[in-house]
Amino acid sequence: MNRRDSLKAIGLGTLSTSLFLGGCKPGDKKAETTDAKTEAVPGREQYEVERENKLKDEKYFNEHEMATITMLADIIIPKDSHSGSASDAKVPEFIEFIVKDIPSHKLPMRGGLKWLDIQCLNRYNNTFIKCNQTQKTEILDEIAYPYKAKPEMAQGVAFFNRMRDLTASGFWSSEMGTKDIGYAGNTPNKWMGVPADVLKQYGMENVKI
Repeated sequence: MNRRDSLKAIGLGTLSTSLFLGGCKPGDKKAETTDAKTEAVPGREQYEVERENKLKDEKYFNEHEMATITMLADIIIPKDSHSGSASDAKVPEFIEFIVKDIPSHKLPMRGGLKWLDIQCLNRYNNTFIKCNQTQKTEILDEIAYPYKAKPEMAQGVAFFNRMRDLTASGFWSSEMGTKDIGYAGNTPNKWMGVPADVLKQYGMENVKI
């Protein structure tokens, strides 16, 4: 099973349902008035729309943190011949929104990003995004495989697990991600009648329906 297939299994099977509720909402356009906001999202309460727009207007991660998140997301889900990368699907924006929407992600994400930079500074005298490819691979290999990781890398493992889950959730709930797995949603069907094997099973193969 290759990386993309493995992550599909993670993204569609084991992630918390709550992560999917926002889809990739950060890209939605904000209406000009309160009434227009409510009307633009049928079935949504006004306070829900107002809260979502408020979260979109807030900033949690700084520029360096977002650059690190973007780089990590694209390492987790890189561009291939079938579809774009995580950042092409606006996953970093999704992560920024989800972290604000579910505050329990805030401290673990910010702490994990800081942990990663400190590790890289101690080892390579550079922050993660400034390390070369060999150095990035080396540090990530130590936290990407929980069952192989050393006990002292536990904080990094927990951070990378969260980062991987958020990335997979964001990608496969985006338009690009749903196309990647071939999800068509509800589509109109054409009635072709009762299948022949079912009719035969009940001795009705010669009955016109």
